[in-house]
Amino acid sequence: MKNLVAYFILIITFIACSQAEEGNYKSSNAQYEADVEEMSPTEKNGFISSSAAKESSDTTRKFIRTAEMKFRVKDAYKTSMILENIALKFEGFVTYTHLESVTNRTEITPISADSSLETIYYTVKNDITIRVPNYNLDTTLRTIANYIDYLDYRTIKAQDVSLDLLANQMAEKRISKHTERLTDAIDGKGKKLKETTSAEESLYNKEADKEKSILSSLSIKDKIEFSTIYLNIYQRQAIKRTVIENHKNIDKYEPGLLAQIGESLKTGWYVLKAIIIGLVKIWPLFLIGIVVWLVIKKFAIRKKDK
Repeated sequence: MKNLVAYFILIITFIACSQAEEGNYKSSNAQYEADVEEMSPTEKNGFISSSAAKESSDTTRKFIRTAEMKFRVKDAYKTSMILENIALKFEGFVTYTHLESVTNRTEITPISADSSLETIYYTVKNDITIRVPNYNLDTTLRTIANYIDYLDYRTIKAQDVSLDLLANQMAEKRISKHTERLTDAIDGKGKKLKETTSAEESLYNKEADKEKSILSSLSIKDKIEFSTIYLNIYQRQAIKRTVIENHKNIDKYEPGLLAQIGESLKTGWYVLKAIIIGLVKIWPLFLIGIVVWLVIKKFAIRKKDK
């Protein structure tokens, strides 16, 4: 009996806990939905941003920040113009843009003997590359988010290049020291042409290595100062219809035998009517011809009587 009561109490406790957890979950979920609903559009678009896009307070580390986004917009052409203006607004610039209409499929529908309806299903898209100052990356992404109709994906990277810069600095110092020693060695060779030439070539190579290291550091610093944003935008599929000439299927629109006979009779009547009208128009010639014929005939009769 005691075991039965204990089991009964255990079951009641389990049910009570389950209901409490479910109530807490619903309450938490409802609170989350309410919080999201109360958010302004700008705050909602904050989901597009990331801590990787924000400038770090740690000055010992240097980051190359890049962002890549693909999303649908309402009008690809107008949004492209807006995105370019956004880049200028935040002290950036556009390095690449490729706006195009991609034909998904084309349908040709005959509508008459010599005409067809061409229906083109196409999608307008644009690939844009924007560079903005590192401190404006997060703000730029939040502003771009205002024009997103549907987000396909968003990727933000922050590559730590502190050690790369340090390696280039160490390489430059090492090459500089080696270059100095080579210069001193060349000066000490005197007129030994063969040894001097070999040392000069070695010095030239070391100077070239130093220049490559300097250029590499400059390239990294440029990427640190200006973040790169890759945007792939597109709009919903659009349709364009145009009436065009039909040259391929004209045979099946030719009339039947009886229709062709009727058309031929009609054409023949038009020809006969044209001939009659033409003859009527030259009636003076017929009159002159009759007069001439009568005169000739009269003279012929008189001559015969004589």
